Amino acid sequence: MVLSIIILVFCLVAFAAIHSLLASLPFKRLIMRVLGSRVEILFRPVYSLIALVTILPLVYLLYKNPGPILYIVPSPWRWLMVGGQLIGAIIGARGLMDAPHRFKISGQLSKPNTPEAGSLDIRGIYRWIRDPFLLSGLIIIWLTPFMTVNLLIIYILSTIYIYLGSLHVEKRLVSRFGDEYREYQERVHRIIPHLGRYN
Repeated sequence: MVLSIIILVFCLVAFAAIHSLLASLPFKRLIMRVLGSRVEILFRPVYSLIALVTILPLVYLLYKNPGPILYIVPSPWRWLMVGGQLIGAIIGARGLMDAPHRFKISGQLSKPNTPEAGSLDIRGIYRWIRDPFLLSGLIIIWLTPFMTVNLLIIYILSTIYIYLGSLHVEKRLVSRFGDEYREYQERVHRIIPHLGRYN
């Protein structure tokens, strides 16, 4: 039992390390030097594919050794939770569609408050919430309609990782967009959807 938990945690830490390295600005600078402007088209699909491949061992290990069951939510509540997870997935997808400019590597690597950095351009889901990926991840994780000991440990560690990643992204956005982003932070919540609309 303890050994399986250690192996699961190791797989999660390995995934987080690879994921963080690939998302880091030094790594993006390196691939921009090597690949040039082609990286703008290739990076996101390759990054997503690597994330999928590196998370598969963890998923497999959890499938093979989930640990003791803590609970299984009965119907109809289980389907409400699965419906919530689908909504969480839609929130994450909207986050990608509504802010493609935020993910452009050339903009991320530019000097703050320059034309190359671009404008904040708040639109879509970002008018109600600053970090749809944090909300999406937490919804998908915590609305799982069953829980085992090993799954709970991985979910707790994943929640910490997702939250710390969100703080890091916020710092990057403040650095890139300056006062414009600070004003946005004051008006729109990071994780709890804002009742009003940012204009």
